Amino acid sequence: MEEARNVPMRKSPRQPEGRATELAESAWAIVLFCVACGAVAGALLPLLARLLLALPWAPLEGPAELLTSVSEPALTLGTVAVGVLGGLLLGFTAVHESLSVRVTDTHVTLTIRDSAREFTREEISVFFRDGKQLVLLRPDGLELAREDCGLNWRRLADALTAHGWSWAEEDPHRAAFRRWVPGAPGLPTGADAMLRARAQARTEEGGAEDARELRGELLRLGVVVRDEDRRQYVRVVSGEGGG
Repeated sequence: MEEARNVPMRKSPRQPEGRATELAESAWAIVLFCVACGAVAGALLPLLARLLLALPWAPLEGPAELLTSVSEPALTLGTVAVGVLGGLLLGFTAVHESLSVRVTDTHVTLTIRDSAREFTREEISVFFRDGKQLVLLRPDGLELAREDCGLNWRRLADALTAHGWSWAEEDPHRAAFRRWVPGAPGLPTGADAMLRARAQARTEEGGAEDARELRGELLRLGVVVRDEDRRQYVRVVSGEGGG
């Protein structure tokens, strides 16, 4: 049976009963940042092409010659326009993938990718930050949700504790994790094969969704997974996760 560490819980004055707090990244800020980055990249592209052609041997020499064959200012204006369009697409994608959180005294709602998930107070024991991810733990120690989060962490913690939710500065079960290696003993039947498949999915382009689904399957077996670089760390919760 694993033991949780004694992690200090954050406290804050309670919000008035019934009031909701909503936190979301600024869509305009995200889009403008991406557009600015795209414009800068577009403006630098002609300069990069000329630098490549100045080298004794240059990769992509053909595309660079084709690009620099366009006269100025049409060349720079064109590459900046392409960069801005690319930035817009990237910005809209980033907004679509960003997490928003709605907090009340009785429910917490996570919205991402046009999908909302609502959790009750009885379902959640504690919230904490794991790197760039927000994690919700169930009372039995299994993870209820784990999402990439670009919100201000201090504001998020203050909002949650103001409504009476528990916030920990780190995973209360962090000491219980151990590094997974293929064939390691002590895992439920089928977990090792899923971890092998998940390790493979994490190395493949477009494999993030498969890795996410396999994390959910592992939770059903009572196995919690943490990622550090290319390594997987696991802890086993007594009994199966169920539900």
